[in-house]
Amino acid sequence: QLYRDARECLTLLSQRLGSQKFFFGDSPASLDAFVFSRLAPLLKAKLPNGKLQQHLKSLQNLCNYCTSILSLYFPWDGASAPRAAGAEGGEAEEDPHKRRNQLLSVLVGLVAMLGYAFLSGIVSIQRGGAGPAGRRPIALAEEEEEE
Repeated sequence: QLYRDARECLTLLSQRLGSQKFFFGDSPASLDAFVFSRLAPLLKAKLPNGKLQQHLKSLQNLCNYCTSILSLYFPWDGASAPRAAGAEGGEAEEDPHKRRNQLLSVLVGLVAMLGYAFLSGIVSIQRGGAGPAGRRPIALAEEEEEE
């Protein structure tokens, strides 16, 4: 029943779209965004049961609709050669110091965590050997036993 209803819904969408570029003419509306968000994964994803996907692929105007939106608003989508070549170069031009900034972020975070650990007493540094007045440092297990 669910597949039958979904097939009927796709057929009705196909009839409503007809030969138009978008559902309400030449420019997209919120309905186009909603419908595309449901159709594109159904059209592009690899599904275990492809009945509904096959029905969608048989509705050529809906397939063209999805392809048109993908190429218009998501030109980097797909395994095209310009994407593979341009993605690396474009990223480097966008932020030439990206790797340096990432490393600095990690270092600042590490220093902040260590600073907090020392200041809150979670971690303390003790010198080896006997402490002042011949006292030796107390280990964690010994502290618990004394309490």
